[in-house]
Amino acid sequence: ALIPIYFIALLWGNGDAEARKKAVVKFFIYTFAGSLFMLIAFIYLYQKSGSFLNLNLYRLNLSDTEQFWIFLAFFLAYAIKIPMIPFHTWQADVYQKAPTAGTMLLSGIMLKMAIYSIVRWQLPIAPKPAQEYMHVFVGLGIAGVIYGSILALKQKDLKKLLAYSSLAHVGLIAAGAYTLTLDGLRGAFLQMIAHGFVVVGLFFAAEVINRRLNTGEIAEMGGIRVQTPKFTSMFMILVLASVALPGTFNFIGEFEVLYGLAQTNIWIAVLGGTTIILGAFYMLRMFQHVMLGERHKITFADVTLSEGTVFVVIIGVLLFFGLYPKPFVDLVTPALKQTLIYINRFN
Repeated sequence: ALIPIYFIALLWGNGDAEARKKAVVKFFIYTFAGSLFMLIAFIYLYQKSGSFLNLNLYRLNLSDTEQFWIFLAFFLAYAIKIPMIPFHTWQADVYQKAPTAGTMLLSGIMLKMAIYSIVRWQLPIAPKPAQEYMHVFVGLGIAGVIYGSILALKQKDLKKLLAYSSLAHVGLIAAGAYTLTLDGLRGAFLQMIAHGFVVVGLFFAAEVINRRLNTGEIAEMGGIRVQTPKFTSMFMILVLASVALPGTFNFIGEFEVLYGLAQTNIWIAVLGGTTIILGAFYMLRMFQHVMLGERHKITFADVTLSEGTVFVVIIGVLLFFGLYPKPFVDLVTPALKQTLIYINRFN
């Protein structure tokens, strides 16, 4: 995914070509460097097991020192990809400079690959460091929640605000995965799926606005509701889903993550809950500035059939699985229980 995203952002991105090149080169260097550490770890694991089969890797009897370095190599790769602080500095600029299709691919799919890989490889292959330093990695995730939320409060560009909002949410997802509890892991998976849908919807809405107003600056927007009540309603549902309103898919995942955090430390769960409080503040304030107010001087055409179809599908998924999450819960729970057996095999 790295090379396609690089060229998508470089060739078809937004803004000044030199600034765009600087942003995508930084993204490439960060991600490529992290991937090298992961590659070295897999080469070492292959030499030990003679196989890349997951079960053979899980059953390796690695020493504490080996587990530590394998865990660290994986962590560097995944912390950059998610991203977790302090490895996040590439994210906002790339999100802003990339075309919306590239941003949706990055935020909706590529970043989730790192969370999946944590649960699929890092935790079951090297569980001892995860258990010993659990609070450190959970703390990094929570720090990302607070840091991303604070930066989102300050943003004047819509795509940058959504980028830092995404940073806050994936920080909470990572924290849930590192709790090593069934609720935390399951919540991380559910929230990973839900966030993938809602962030794609929000960035698509930002693109719809940018096409019509030719600006990404929040201060230059406003008054859209008067001209397009249907688009405003759909955008409002996406905003409410992003702040985990009960009845939306994000509510299920986010609160199960918080329950998993509460099982490790109640105060960590309280800090994790700031993503909901601060998120509600900056997202609703953004909605107010973008949609409400006096009629905009530029005529804002209502959404087309194809645009409306995209919104309806995304919103339909968020509402349906917000009310009936059982299919996803039943799908991931058995696999996560088996993963926890491998994680706890040295206890």
